Amino acid sequence: MRKIVSDARAALDGLTFDGMTVMSGGFGLCGIPENLIAGLRDSGVKGLTVISNNAGVDGFGLGQLLETRQIAKMISSYVGENKEFERQYLAGELVLEFNPQGTLAERIRAGGAGIPAFFTATGVGTLVAEGKEVRNFNGRDYVMETGLVADLAIVKAWKADERGNLVFRKTARNFNPMMATAGKVTLVEVEEIVPTGALDPDHIHTPGVYVDRLFVGTFEKRIEQRTIRQREAV
Repeated sequence: MRKIVSDARAALDGLTFDGMTVMSGGFGLCGIPENLIAGLRDSGVKGLTVISNNAGVDGFGLGQLLETRQIAKMISSYVGENKEFERQYLAGELVLEFNPQGTLAERIRAGGAGIPAFFTATGVGTLVAEGKEVRNFNGRDYVMETGLVADLAIVKAWKADERGNLVFRKTARNFNPMMATAGKVTLVEVEEIVPTGALDPDHIHTPGVYVDRLFVGTFEKRIEQRTIRQREAV
């Protein structure tokens, strides 16, 4: 099966529908699937439930889909860098399912592993546990969290071979590998595609069996917060 397509539009062709659930990799603006997010925006699909650590920033990343009102619900961990996210949530225009970051990561990993639910001590006795089963193990309370699976996972990797085996680079790895396993369909944008066999098998982070479509994207790689040091006086 040939997995390589020309661009984000071709990758998304025939896969989008209103009300779908999308997992989007990245942490802040690091390792986000810039091209596929823009492709979802241009598709006009609406009523999305998006599973992502956060929603990018205003005007970039998933922030674009908030501005066009294509997202109905976010399942997230961190929401502090996006004013439009905050505004929509406080105005009751956006549903938010808030997760501790480790819990969100494990819910995605569990979904990809076929684990429907698990128990964690994180969140017990807080708003996070409201409406959820709490069970005691060895004298300590744990709250039950469910695994997450999405209709579509959109992922950014550094390099891939023609079979879809993926290598991620440094912190851009973040949520991408686990999301690649938890999508019913997984689309990947990369900086480079190499011939099959060119990647050292020991260096592959995600096996190609999880990847359905693949393309080389163009990336702005915007920096979320730039911190610089003042030059010392000579």
